[in-house]
Amino acid sequence: MSLLSVKDVNKRFGGLQALDKVNLEVEAGTVHAIIGPNGAGKSTLLNCFIGRLDPDTGSVTFDGKSLLGLPPHEINQAGVSRVFQTPEIFADLTLLRNVMLPAFAKRDGSFSLNAWPLVDRQADIRDAAMHQLEDVGLAEKAEHIAGQLSRGDKRRLELAMCLVQQPKLLLLDEPTAGMARADTNNTIDLMKKIADRGMTMVVIEHDMHVVFSLANKISVLAQGTVIVEDLPENIKGNPRVQEAYLGGAHL
Repeated sequence: MSLLSVKDVNKRFGGLQALDKVNLEVEAGTVHAIIGPNGAGKSTLLNCFIGRLDPDTGSVTFDGKSLLGLPPHEINQAGVSRVFQTPEIFADLTLLRNVMLPAFAKRDGSFSLNAWPLVDRQADIRDAAMHQLEDVGLAEKAEHIAGQLSRGDKRRLELAMCLVQQPKLLLLDEPTAGMARADTNNTIDLMKKIADRGMTMVVIEHDMHVVFSLANKISVLAQGTVIVEDLPENIKGNPRVQEAYLGGAHL
């Protein structure tokens, strides 16, 4: 059963056709990777999922409801969370407060630093945030300032900020970008744990080690078009993928 359905999506920026009749079906409970060369349209497509961009034509349906025209906060409330290439955290706040704010926003429909005095008094929000920090391995750093974390721990914190909202769909845009290999492997392990619980994920990633470690299905974008969608074991040797993605080199 498709949780996210994308049909004939087109997006043009002036003379550039960024997306050209893109079709995509993301099955519930799977990890669906989107790969392709720089400029293929991957991030543009994700932005159409979260309300930052509206397609010129086509449809984007999540859990049976159209996402087109909805503001980002309503898409988030519907159950879609996104992890960005650069971790988006509150660098001057503690880890605990970073996770408490989105937990409060999900419950009460508000997300503002001005709401902190109210948020801070919510025992259930604090408990939920601590539980989520424990789950991603950051409980011992709950009172540390987020800006002091390593790149890998910032990614773990951002995942905690998403997961505490109990999303149905997690979108990850280059989740291991800029990480050392040890941090990358730790992030893969964490994402596997999340996926094993049935979380549906869409992952954009250049690191093929990450892609083939996680994905149940892979869509390959080239020049704004899905040229191949297949199982990971079939993608590796596909000549169209090798040509479009790596100029003929084997994945």
